[in-house]
Amino acid sequence: MRPTEAVSQLRPRLSLRGRLYLFSGAILILFAINVGTSLWGSFARNESSLAYQEAVSAAQLTAELEQNLQNKRQQILVLATLRETTEEPLDAPALEQARTDFEIISERLRQLGGFGGEELEPYYRRLHDSATALLDEWNQFYENYNDTAATPNVESASSYNKTKRHLQELDQRQSSVAVQRGDTIDRTITLTDQITVIGFISSIAITLALVFAMIRSTNASLTRMKQGVERFGSGDLTYRIDARRDAGEIGDLASTFNDMSTKLQSAIEETNAARADADSANAAKSMFLANVSHELRTPLNAIIGYSEMLQDELGDGIDIDRKQFHHDLATIIFSGKQLLTLINDILDLSKIETGKMQVTREVFNPASILVQVCDALSPLLTQNNNRLVLDIDKDSMRDINSDRGKLQQIVTNLFSNACKFTKDGDITVSASMASNTLVVAVADTGIGMTKAQQERVFDAFTQAESNTGLKYGGTGLGLAIVREFCTMLGGDITAESQPDQGSVFRVTLPADPVSIPADA
Repeated sequence: MRPTEAVSQLRPRLSLRGRLYLFSGAILILFAINVGTSLWGSFARNESSLAYQEAVSAAQLTAELEQNLQNKRQQILVLATLRETTEEPLDAPALEQARTDFEIISERLRQLGGFGGEELEPYYRRLHDSATALLDEWNQFYENYNDTAATPNVESASSYNKTKRHLQELDQRQSSVAVQRGDTIDRTITLTDQITVIGFISSIAITLALVFAMIRSTNASLTRMKQGVERFGSGDLTYRIDARRDAGEIGDLASTFNDMSTKLQSAIEETNAARADADSANAAKSMFLANVSHELRTPLNAIIGYSEMLQDELGDGIDIDRKQFHHDLATIIFSGKQLLTLINDILDLSKIETGKMQVTREVFNPASILVQVCDALSPLLTQNNNRLVLDIDKDSMRDINSDRGKLQQIVTNLFSNACKFTKDGDITVSASMASNTLVVAVADTGIGMTKAQQERVFDAFTQAESNTGLKYGGTGLGLAIVREFCTMLGGDITAESQPDQGSVFRVTLPADPVSIPADA
């Protein structure tokens, strides 16, 4: 970057007050130094040319030295890797080339010391010491490379980084000194050219130009602010005022407007998201209420209908068909159990959401629980002509300390779901224990689920599709309760499924009582 470019970049970063002070001071200085500038104008031009050439030479030499060090270090790292893997020795030309590279680096280092004078001497001395130590380590690496009895050590990263850091410090200091010198000399040349040639008249013209530049820059800043405020007022909260083009009071004001717009936009987005979530929750609960009303009416209608039929049969005074009577009573009992299960699911979910669901731990054998559940729910298999496959690894099973009732309900819900969505298929219940973990899986060969359906299958009040409850029954609470129970017992549940290929729900529970929370 040239000195004049550095000065031009500093101007837009000045505050409005700073620009006023700067332009006012510049006007006074122009009148004061108008006479003396012609005496040293030519000298300043010569100094500017020399300073620029020296800065360019020093920058090129620094870049070349840094590239040489980097290339050499990469070569050494590659050689170190080859030495460890192939143990192939270096030939004489390679060693001679390495010595030549070291001489080139040393020569560039000596040439770099000739720039900057005493001001840069401490920076160069630190670079010289660290670079010399680094070259010694590299030279030692090449000398020991072909020695099979010795293990050549690559220099530590700190040595290279230290040398690189000192080189960068020297380069930055050289650039800073060059910019300072060039800035001073260029300002001198500009002043001498303007004041010497034009004199008093030029001073007035420059004064007017400075005032015009100040008005123009200030007006541009205020115009940007006005445009931003108008955009914000019209509702375009994505617009941002370029605060980097101004500093001080105007820059701070632009940043404040941008922050205000960002916060307002975030608040609106959060409000819209909350509204969408609320609408989605309301829709889900509305669907849930529709499903619940349907599920409640079905067993209630059966209970009332069959009860009225039995009452009519008893009132007729004729002989009772005991077989039919028994069948009707069984239907009433089954419908009552369905109704009780639905109510229990709603109550369980309510307890979970209010934090009142308790975990009661006891020692029991999970294998017996699984057998009992499968035996009790065997009538569900006959409804859709399904077959049960019970696969319990009895060798690995042992007693666990957990909640018997919640494990029983977990398996019951998964088993019922599998029977509901499977027809003329297989329901497989498997269990095993590994280490201190119980794994229970319920697999079916039913309708399966898509990936999108699997993502929401454990959400409360939600089923895979909106018409699932009407087609297969249910309220969408079973799997949500299963997931909550698994979490309360310190475990987890996962689902694997593909459309028309069935589903597998796998429950993992810890057998260690320390891993199980005391309550929800």
